[in-house]
Amino acid sequence: MPIPHRWLRPLVIAGLTSMLLGAIDPLEGSIVIAVGSVLVALGTPRGESRVGGRVWLAGLMIIVGVAALWIMSDFGGVGGSTGRSMWWLLVVAPYPVGWMLGLIGAGQRMRELKRARARTPVG
Repeated sequence: MPIPHRWLRPLVIAGLTSMLLGAIDPLEGSIVIAVGSVLVALGTPRGESRVGGRVWLAGLMIIVGVAALWIMSDFGGVGGSTGRSMWWLLVVAPYPVGWMLGLIGAGQRMRELKRARARTPVG
């Protein structure tokens, strides 16, 4: 069941806001960022939007990176006395890359929605 068009803009706005607010604390806010990326993806249907594929990819990258972050945190992190090299942080790399890609995609989606709204006749 597709999401009604009147909900697309609020979903993207809520997702973008969550992604920005979650960045205040990247570890604890990672769950908020992941939820925000899912909201942006839901507000960006793949067949309808130019940026749909990128936004969905960004959401997947964020979810994978956040899962890796929490798993590594549960095992004590990296470096120092953990015995794990700092290279292990590469498994978390999809999180910040996906976050940046998601912010760019959300901004582009907002621009698309604004243009579509301007073309739609009122009444």
